[in-house]
Amino acid sequence: MNGMNGLNRKRVRGLSVHAVLMLGVVISVFPFYWIVVMATNTSQAIYSYPPKLWFGGNLVTNIQHLFDRMDFFGSLFNTVIVAVCTTLLVLFFDSLAAFAFAKYDFPAKKFLFGVLLSMYILPTQLAIIPQYEIMVQLGWLGTLKALIVPAAANAFGIFWMRQYTTTSVPDELLDAARIEGAGFFRLYWHVVLPCVRPALAFLGIYTFIAAWNDYILPLVMLVNPDRLTLQVALAQLYAGHSTDYSMVMSGVLLSVIPLVLVFTFFARGFIADATKGALR
Repeated sequence: MNGMNGLNRKRVRGLSVHAVLMLGVVISVFPFYWIVVMATNTSQAIYSYPPKLWFGGNLVTNIQHLFDRMDFFGSLFNTVIVAVCTTLLVLFFDSLAAFAFAKYDFPAKKFLFGVLLSMYILPTQLAIIPQYEIMVQLGWLGTLKALIVPAAANAFGIFWMRQYTTTSVPDELLDAARIEGAGFFRLYWHVVLPCVRPALAFLGIYTFIAAWNDYILPLVMLVNPDRLTLQVALAQLYAGHSTDYSMVMSGVLLSVIPLVLVFTFFARGFIADATKGALR
């Protein structure tokens, strides 16, 4: 009897956990569902009461209105350039710096790492005015370089990769490669990078999404209306009480699709590499 009661309690506990997880999934997915609902309906349907909770047939019309109001593909191209270049530079420089911090001893190493952590703690908004002044002096204001170059490395990425490299790259493996005559960059490329691919996948997802969704810095730096990123261009569609929210939501929906594709691609590689590491 006690065994049956224990089994029933485990089943109830398991069902409760699954119910909570399902509720979390519904809460997480509902904003995306609501974007699709608003993008496929008219603005009048969005303002109706009770609100319309099912898809409409106005998506193509809303997208046409969107293309008439803004250079969507030009802004998309600018955003892709910024996000891809920033992600590639962050993956290279952060992993390179993390390798040096994790596996090499050099003067003032602890002090420099402490400075790095202090930079991670400080709000990024504090650097906007100095960064703006630097871009003006360099003549980069209004260009995409003003967004890409300052974001080429960041404190979080170095800290994350350093922690992962410390535990995932055996010192014995590095010593064996040094005996074979491998130098710093050969160790980095042929030994370290294959070992830290799961961490790189996570950092790539994190950096790409952050660069894609960044609004404040492009708003300040991109004074040229032909060089706007998607977030700034979509924000300019708002016009107070006369805003066509169905048109805006269709633009938001189109801007989210690349993020979903990138996350799906990199997350699959991240899970596969992490599983391989666990099996080894």
